Amino acid sequence: MKNLKISTVFFLVAVILSSCGGVKKMVKESDTVGYSVDPTVLVMRGGNVDATISVKYPAKYFNKKAIVTLTPVLKYEGGERIGDPLVLQGEDVTANNKAVSFDNGGSGSQEISFPYEEAYVVSELYYDVVASIKDKETPIGTIKLADGVIATATMVSKKAKLIAFSDHYKQIVPEAYEADIKYVINRADVRKSEMKKEEIGGLNETIQAADANDRLNLTGIEISAYASPDGELDINTRLADQRQKTAEKYLAGQLKKSDLEVADELMTMLATPEDWEGFKKLMEASDIQDKEMILRVLSMHSDPVVREQEIKNLTAAFEVIAEEILPELRRSKFTVSMEKIGWSDAELTELWGSNPDTLVLEELLYTATLVDDKESKLAIYTKATQLAPKCVRAHNNQGVVLFKMGKTEEATAAFEAAKALKDHDNINNNLGAVALKDGDVDAAKEAFTASLGAGDKVNYNLGIVNIIEGDYQAAINYFGSSPSYNLALAKYLNGDAEGAWRTAADVEESPYRSYLLAVIAASQDKTDAVYENLEKAALTCKDPQYMKDHAKTDLEFAKLWNEAEFKAIVE
Repeated sequence: MKNLKISTVFFLVAVILSSCGGVKKMVKESDTVGYSVDPTVLVMRGGNVDATISVKYPAKYFNKKAIVTLTPVLKYEGGERIGDPLVLQGEDVTANNKAVSFDNGGSGSQEISFPYEEAYVVSELYYDVVASIKDKETPIGTIKLADGVIATATMVSKKAKLIAFSDHYKQIVPEAYEADIKYVINRADVRKSEMKKEEIGGLNETIQAADANDRLNLTGIEISAYASPDGELDINTRLADQRQKTAEKYLAGQLKKSDLEVADELMTMLATPEDWEGFKKLMEASDIQDKEMILRVLSMHSDPVVREQEIKNLTAAFEVIAEEILPELRRSKFTVSMEKIGWSDAELTELWGSNPDTLVLEELLYTATLVDDKESKLAIYTKATQLAPKCVRAHNNQGVVLFKMGKTEEATAAFEAAKALKDHDNINNNLGAVALKDGDVDAAKEAFTASLGAGDKVNYNLGIVNIIEGDYQAAINYFGSSPSYNLALAKYLNGDAEGAWRTAADVEESPYRSYLLAVIAASQDKTDAVYENLEKAALTCKDPQYMKDHAKTDLEFAKLWNEAEFKAIVE
């Protein structure tokens, strides 16, 4: 019994010493524990900093009764961000954490995610490691895991493409005036009653106006003479020719009376012996009995003699045709073709300055495209909204100019006014641009998705959204093949440095393009290209110091931070 008590005491002491000594051993041998982070340098993607941390323990290390808590901490100037811990336990612990074998060792891992903040650009990721047995905690150490954060994705240009409606203004507008002279059956003389018709009077007035008005250009006069498709073909041919001549004679008399001359090359004479096309059109528009049957005859037979006979066989219908249809086909048709000449570009801009009230809606919408300064554009579109309050195009285009002027609230009001008149893809796209500028990416995405029918500009805008969300391949697909700064950025972020370089090389020069080229060159260890483009970016930037300070902390250039030439550029 005495020996049993002594054994029990020795056992308890051994357990205590083992527990305490075991944690001390873990502290002492902590450098045998392996840590890794993927990615090795933290990267911002889709607004978050995501990483996977793995820890590997050697055999004979992890105390069977210990619980180890590994707390990720992102430390940056002015603060730190603490993440959820990874908790592991020895094989004799009864909690629900992952167990690590004492004899064989083991591993654990966790995924961490921090919402990105600009302060994280210069930061370090650590594990604060604490081991505990029962209620006693022993710090094992603070382990540096990674540097951070590469935030190249924040270089995306959020300048969405707006869509303005086009105007319908045409400087030259074709116009035509038509008038008919009807003839009695088998006759070709022009009756006085026909000369007195209102449409014939209008014909004379139209020709006179074209001659007198500098903004009306006569382009041609056509006389088309016809005979109805009944009777003998040779008679109808002669009739059509005679009707053409009498119509031409009538017109010549009118021109002479008005002291007008029309060049021969502007005159066209046509004669149609049997006007089957005219007959078909009148039949289709009529409600004559057996209409469908007559139309089938026309489609089935091309021989005019057969056509005429088949139609005449429908006795009742033919009587109506002879009374209502055929007289309309015995005619000469005058067609006066003209061009209405509108204001020239110079005249429109002059009128806007001197007498804007003379301009109608389409002239205003077009004039706005002729001026460069935004104040003038805005004034013109505002005038258009006043002249035509229900014109969707005027309100939308007014919003486009306001947005470009930085007047976002007023632009939104204009777009909303346009949408109240008509829900249109162009307007939804522009409201998406407002949401994107305001930082509401979800609303922007919804608006752009709802306006996909508006074409390439919407696709481009969705590309911007996808860069922000971290889906770089989708962004590339939306941007298409047309070179742009954002396309080059998306390719780089997606791992295609060569493609990004080629695309950026085709983009118009800007400080941001130069900076991106420097980043791409750094990823390829092309030091000379880094310095060349980084220096150009600093020299051309409106705020050179901002660009330099950014480069000093940009991990894309970490390999060069201590190089004299790099320092010379950014200092």
